[in-house]
Formats: sequence, C-alpha cells, structure tokens
Amino acid sequence: MKKIQMVDLQGQYQQIKETVNTSIEQVLNSSAYINGPLVHEFQADLEKYLNVKHVIPCANGTDALQIAMMGLGLEQGDEVITADFTFAATVEVIGLLKLTPVLVDVDAKTFNIDIDALKKAITPKTKAIVPVHLFGQLANMDAVMEIAKEHNLFVIEDNAQAIGADYTFKDGTKKKAGTIGNVGTTSFFPSKNLGCYGDGGAIFTNDDELAHTIRGIVNHGMYTRYYHDVVGVNSRLDSIQAGVLKAKLPLLDSYCEARRNAARFYNKTLSVSENIITPTTNACNEICDTCNCHVFHQYTLQITNGKRDALHKHLLEKGIPNAIYYPVALHSQKAYADSRYKESDFPVTNELIKTVISLPMHTELDQEQLTFITQTILNFVN
Repeated sequence: MKKIQMVDLQGQYQQIKETVNTSIEQVLNSSAYINGPLVHEFQADLEKYLNVKHVIPCANGTDALQIAMMGLGLEQGDEVITADFTFAATVEVIGLLKLTPVLVDVDAKTFNIDIDALKKAITPKTKAIVPVHLFGQLANMDAVMEIAKEHNLFVIEDNAQAIGADYTFKDGTKKKAGTIGNVGTTSFFPSKNLGCYGDGGAIFTNDDELAHTIRGIVNHGMYTRYYHDVVGVNSRLDSIQAGVLKAKLPLLDSYCEARRNAARFYNKTLSVSENIITPTTNACNEICDTCNCHVFHQYTLQITNGKRDALHKHLLEKGIPNAIYYPVALHSQKAYADSRYKESDFPVTNELIKTVISLPMHTELDQEQLTFITQTILNFVN
C-alpha cells in the first residue's frame, strides 16, 4: 500500500503534470508575472464555470474576505454575524477592519451557521452575515437570504471550502456556492478542491458597482495608474498561480466527484458503528449520485464515546494522517473572547470541538487505503 497522505498533491500533480508545466512555462517565457494573460483567462473561465458576472482574483482567501467587506463600505462598529465553528480567518478580518464580530452557534447536522441563533443575534447595529460553507457544503442559503432581505443586511459567503458545490433552492433553482449573496469569496490554498501551488484567492459578485469598487481595492485603490480613487491594498493573484488554476479548473467537477466517492465509502463502512456519526448533507441524508451539494473539502466524523483524542493518536501511530478541525471554538480564543458570550450560547460548537476528527480526503485515495483507514478506526472505537 502506498503511503497515506492527508492531501496527496504530489499524486494529483503527476496526473496533470504536462498541462500544468505548459501553463507555467507560458508565464516564464512571457515574463508577465503580474496581471498577465493567464490571470485574465482564468478569471473568464471561472466566471463561466460559476455563471457569475464578475470574478476578481486576489492574493489569498483571507484577503478576499477583507476586500469584500471593504467593498461593501462597512464601518467601524458595524456588527457582522458569523459562525463560531470555523477557521479564524473569517472573524480575523472582521476584527482587522474594526467591525464587531458576533459569533453564533452552528447546526448539529451540517456544522454550518444555525438559523435560529442567527435570528436571535440580529440587532440594530447588524450590517452583514457571513455564512461559512464549512467542509464542502453550503449553509441554509434559503433562510440566510430571507433573513438578510427582511433586515436589509449584506450577505458575504465564505466559500473557501466549498467551491464547485451546488445549492438547490426551495423553488428548485440552483446556484454555485459563492454566487448567492451580495458577494462571495474563496481560497486557492494548495489543499483546497481547486488549489494552486502557493497562495491565491478570489471574490465573486453579480453587482457591477461592487465589482468596480473591489477591482480598485485589490490594486492599491487604482483604476488608472498612480491615481488612487479609493483606499486599497496590494492583493493580486500572480500569473504562475493563475496558470496552475486554469489547468486545474476543467477538472474541478471530477475532483469533487472523487472526493464524494471516497466519502461514500467512508460513510457506508463507518456508519455501522454506534460510536461514530458520519457526515450527512443538506439535500438528503446520504451522499447520493444526483446532487452536488457537498464537495467534501474535509471528511469529518464525530466520535461519541470519548475516544476522539485517543483515536487521533492511534491513527497517527498507524501511519494514517488526520486532523481536528477545530479544537478550540472561536469564542474561546484569546483574540476573540468577549464578555457578551455565554457558554450556553454554543452547545453544538462546544460538543463538536470534543468529538470531531477529519480523515484523509483527496482525489488520489484508493480502495486499499480506504479499507485500511476504516478498518483501523472500527477496530479501535468499537
């Protein structure tokens, strides 16, 4: 059996080596390293894939979130509601902009923002909601958009982990993750479903005026060189990374399907244990063949018999990489602790940080590896 990787980027690269190398050589031969032709080509390709009017590439996913909030004109003291159970970048940019983060609990089934908690958190100072599409599936966007409309709030989708996923609305229409709210953001960190070979990110919107503002912000506030119309930052996707992403984008759907296939095997094999809760999806209670509502950036179990930490160590001893996403709730982090929060406000998050564990998940997992991983887990937890 080949060595198990948490994310096998080397194996994936070998499958696309010729195409990727050609793209990189194109940049090297042109020496157009910043805002070169491949950046614009990738932008157009991604706009077509997402069926969105504007994609604005930037340097990373955290910048994408910050720039989106800057573009919306949020002001110091404005409250922004987001999920407590996620990576810190989501709340980090809220703090950096001197906005007021408001953390709420998550749904026990999907780990995405809890709609009832979201409703209760709204105040006259609330200006935006940031639903995080955690681990590869979208938050309840029907409800989020209804709440935003009712209270005249902006919706900023944190789509760092769910690019390629579909959301099916109650009326049967579908949209891609990141294209539903006022603005969406994503990360092209190497381990993402669509990842480059360094840092990268992008912002999506159908709002022409907002797109124009954001295009200035990412480039020092300039629309004409040396004329600074808005306060901006320096956040650009470089041409080499754009070349990698352009080569990989046509394969994104197949990458997501490979992840779903691995997740189906995990679910079928591990769900027999009463000590394990396997992931389910918004659209159905299984990983079906007809929907694309979960793209499994992470495959995250819950271990319910108190053996999570012991399992984490046991798997590492057996050569099976794994991770705990996330071991500390944001409301408990020193940087984001606030007297407004009570532990009773976060029952689901406080349970998840004790029970979740993420298994290897990538496009190159084979049957032998999956069988070894699942049997090792079952032998230990039962």
